[in-house]
Amino acid sequence: MNEQIRAREVRLVGPEGEQVGIVPLERALQLAADVDLDLVEVAPMARPPVCKLMDFGKFKYESALKAREARRNQQQTVIKEMKLRPKIDPHDYETKKGHVVRFLKAGDKVKVTIMFRGREQSRPELGYRLLRRLESEISELGYVEAAPKQDGRNMIMVLAPHRATKAAATAARGGALPRGERESGAPEAAPPVEPAGPAGTTGE
Repeated sequence: MNEQIRAREVRLVGPEGEQVGIVPLERALQLAADVDLDLVEVAPMARPPVCKLMDFGKFKYESALKAREARRNQQQTVIKEMKLRPKIDPHDYETKKGHVVRFLKAGDKVKVTIMFRGREQSRPELGYRLLRRLESEISELGYVEAAPKQDGRNMIMVLAPHRATKAAATAARGGALPRGERESGAPEAAPPVEPAGPAGTTGE
């Protein structure tokens, strides 16, 4: 900036972005002094380097404001987890579904884990059936981002809020939805299962 610039000549850009052309450094510094602005090197690797007339103090202040605003609006992806048993009690199922609904409404993703124990591991269709039931019952709020997948004794499915759901949650927090946020949609579907719900007496 100003006297720190070492090039003999620079490609000068005016305060409104207008192209002045290639001028000796001394001339560029004089023009900056005449309008009470700074001469700032904005493209030092160019030949000759590009310099712009600007109020550097104001520029730094506005840049800091923009950076602070970007950090305030930036959202970190939060993944909640909900664990269920394949033979979960109907009341417990409704309670845990309520938690899933609350997480989605808050704009968070949810990893739903079905935990198999003992002989239950030989009945993976119970887990698929339960996950597909949950998927259908929260479809207005979210969609399946990662289809049900067996992982050892567990079966895992990831739910994500629809774009509109996440936008509503963000607006409620006074933030802004990041640009480029993916549209809601359903990826690979789980293997077809019967629509019947689970039955049982034990719950996690």
